[in-house]
Amino acid sequence: CEDCGKSLIGECKLHGPLIRAKDRVIPSRARLTLPHYLTLRVLEIRAGNQQILGVFAKRVIQKRTQFGPYVGQLSTKLTHYDESRLVLQVLKDGGKYFLDTPDEDCGNWMMFVRLARNQEEQTLVAYQHCGEVYFTTVKPIEPHTELKVWYAADYAKFMEASAVFIKEESDVCPLPAVTTKEPVDPWICSSCRNAFATFALLESHQCLNKDRV
Repeated sequence: CEDCGKSLIGECKLHGPLIRAKDRVIPSRARLTLPHYLTLRVLEIRAGNQQILGVFAKRVIQKRTQFGPYVGQLSTKLTHYDESRLVLQVLKDGGKYFLDTPDEDCGNWMMFVRLARNQEEQTLVAYQHCGEVYFTTVKPIEPHTELKVWYAADYAKFMEASAVFIKEESDVCPLPAVTTKEPVDPWICSSCRNAFATFALLESHQCLNKDRV
């Protein structure tokens, strides 16, 4: 203690504890790579304070806009699986490898893009080129719209998955929708903490806290 000049184990009983200053929180590599016209939103908070994130447009993004390449660790075995994200693999030197992203410091922002459950909500297509994976917009993306991705036709065959085709025009080919299990947990607003049964209700609600921020 600098006041009484004693070396103590724990707090000084006379002068009390030290004022602790914390280091500034540094964003992860993945968050720092996010383009300025995109933003991350917390869609849900699950047990253990696990945040479910989505990537949203802040302005109009034109059709045929390419993002990438996807950054991840090459691995023969997938160590991190998230049912809301695409599983990605690439061919490297004759071998087939997973693009693994066990944490935010070994990937880029593309790891946050959620998969499209059907052709209506799909805005991006994933494909492999020269041993890398890229995402390209298949239609104009309006502000406040979430970016969602599915495999291109050839890449779907490579990944042994079903394909969702979107024509060059605005109409959509009538192929079966890709479905995933809906989360059982409620959708929670990150600003006012109100809970909603569906994501659509969460997006449509008027949050005064969010507007003020």
